[in-house]
Amino acid sequence: MPLICNELLGRPLLKIYQDPDSFNFSLDSMLLANFSTITKRVKNICDLCSGNAPIPLYLTLRTNAKIKGVEVLKSSYDLAIMSINENNLENQIEIINDNLIDINKKIGKSCYDLVTCNPPYFKIGDNNINPNDKKAIARHEVLANLDDIVKEASILLNSKGTFAMVHRPLRLIEIFDTFRKYKIEPKRLQFVYPKRNSECNHILIEGVKDGAPGLKILEPLYVYEEDGKWSKEILKIYNYE
Repeated sequence: MPLICNELLGRPLLKIYQDPDSFNFSLDSMLLANFSTITKRVKNICDLCSGNAPIPLYLTLRTNAKIKGVEVLKSSYDLAIMSINENNLENQIEIINDNLIDINKKIGKSCYDLVTCNPPYFKIGDNNINPNDKKAIARHEVLANLDDIVKEASILLNSKGTFAMVHRPLRLIEIFDTFRKYKIEPKRLQFVYPKRNSECNHILIEGVKDGAPGLKILEPLYVYEEDGKWSKEILKIYNYE
């Protein structure tokens, strides 16, 4: 099946290349890119598990900071490069085709103000592994697990830098423990629900390296209204309102 080039979030001037046979970006990446705290002090950003670069692309709408992405799959890396070139963002986004473990040795330690990650959600054995290896790597901790990701984020971050991640609620306690293991203090948490009166299926969490204790729980985010249409919050993120 040929590659397709879509608008990203209803923005006609921002394009993203995708492979219909591979693991394409979804709403959770966009939620994370919107959720991440970006202040004037944020000059350097690193996105781990970048895929075809939806998070770096979205972040260019919010900041002029330099963005470095890390993606292990060559096919996803190639799509990311195509999208970056299509949008003339070569001067702002750089994607590295490599495993994120020990990537600090190549891109620098303690030099990023923000690290983001939409990681594989499932441990090996939690779900049936997809026979498509590319999808398995995107969904399951085949090449890097939660501990690997948080450890690397902590090394990449400068003191008081921020790590933002989207994940599944069933691993929340593990996430808290792992953040603190690597000196990242949880500071913001948002629960995401498909719709009201449903179970939470995603969480957005942000921590500060060497930060003081104090967790803020944000208002819940609902993706759909009762009539099945996107909520106002999602429409705003997708630039349709």
